[in-house]
Formats: sequence, C-alpha cells, structure tokens
Amino acid sequence: MTIIEKAVGDVVVLELAGKIMGGPDASLLNDKLHDLLDKGKTKVIADLAGVSWMNSSGLGILIGGLTTMRNNGGDLKLSGVTERIQSLLMITKLLTVFDAHDSLEKAVASFKK
Repeated sequence: MTIIEKAVGDVVVLELAGKIMGGPDASLLNDKLHDLLDKGKTKVIADLAGVSWMNSSGLGILIGGLTTMRNNGGDLKLSGVTERIQSLLMITKLLTVFDAHDSLEKAVASFKK
C-alpha cells in the first residue's frame, strides 16, 4: 500500500493505492494519522479509488484509523469506494459505521455540513 497526502482546504485526503492487507500497512496508516493529529488535522478522508484489493486485516486497519480519529475529536471518511470494497463493507455491516462516499468531492462536502 502507498499513501499520498493532499490537502483540500482544511481536509486532508490520503490517497491509498495498491493492496491493503495488514502487517506493515497498519503501522503506515496509523503513523500517518497520528502525525496529522499532532499537526491539529482532524478532518481526514481515505480515498480508496486506487485500492485494488482489501482483506479483513485491511478493514481492521480502516476501523483502527476511524477509532483513532474519533477518539481525538476528528473523523475519517471514505471516498472512491469501489464495488468490491462496497460489498465488503456491506457484508460486514461496516457501512453503518463509516461515512462512505462514491466521490472525493462528496466526501469533502460532507465535512462542511
């Protein structure tokens, strides 16, 4: 997995790409989120458009990220959710936990409500 960080106003977009499979990926995202929190950045979007595969460990990584952000007064929203990941979120009932959007623009706009 690779992570590219971009800013859209006061929202930080983390473009995730490749496979999210656990292991080193977990610490990569966790370290990035803690770095953002240290800088006072609490509005984060994980853009999954470039993710080709995610297993249950990958879902665990996202849940951990969401928990980290919410415990620190922030939020982690999802954008670019592919059909494959959407079905994974539906099967695991995590669509009720995550604020997921089909486009980055909608995810950014959801922070302004």
